[in-house]
Amino acid sequence: MDIAIILTTFAIILPAELPDKTMIAALVLGTRYRPWPVFAGVAAAFLVHVIIAVLAGEILTRLPHKPLEIVVGILFFVGAWLMLKEHGGEEPAKDFAAGAGDHPSFWKVFGLGFIVIFIPEFGDLTQIATANLAAKFNDPLSVGLGSVAALWTAGAIGVWGGQSLLRVIPLKLFIRLAAALLVVLGLASFVAAFTK
Repeated sequence: MDIAIILTTFAIILPAELPDKTMIAALVLGTRYRPWPVFAGVAAAFLVHVIIAVLAGEILTRLPHKPLEIVVGILFFVGAWLMLKEHGGEEPAKDFAAGAGDHPSFWKVFGLGFIVIFIPEFGDLTQIATANLAAKFNDPLSVGLGSVAALWTAGAIGVWGGQSLLRVIPLKLFIRLAAALLVVLGLASFVAAFTK
């Protein structure tokens, strides 16, 4: 284990993940559900991705770009539709984020956090960068630790940032804005699929 490689990897992966679609997804989930189950699912998904990246980096860099971007785009559109359908434009009666009333189980929220991050993150820039760094440094453990730390940091900023955002923006407005953002991200994925 090499601390310089861990810090170098962290410094490369964190800025790449902060503006990424998966951090936005974590932020959206953080506004709707209790933060710890969301973060646990997000963290588990990132961990699996880092393991895949350091073990099979070369294979991941050869995944067909176009079909991957199309699937990610469709998933964002479905996510926007489900978000609007579930909430119907009305303020929810219960505040899941604050833990009031009945709320989904830890495992249901964990699973949602895992899936929302796992699928779109597959073949993402940070996963490919992690694979490339593991190959470059020939130290998968150090690269893996640096990458996991960076991704967990971005996920935590997203999840707990979502909680703070609710104090400023009404949930009804935030849901509409988040759904619109998911549509924009879906369109961006389609543009990337057909222009690169």
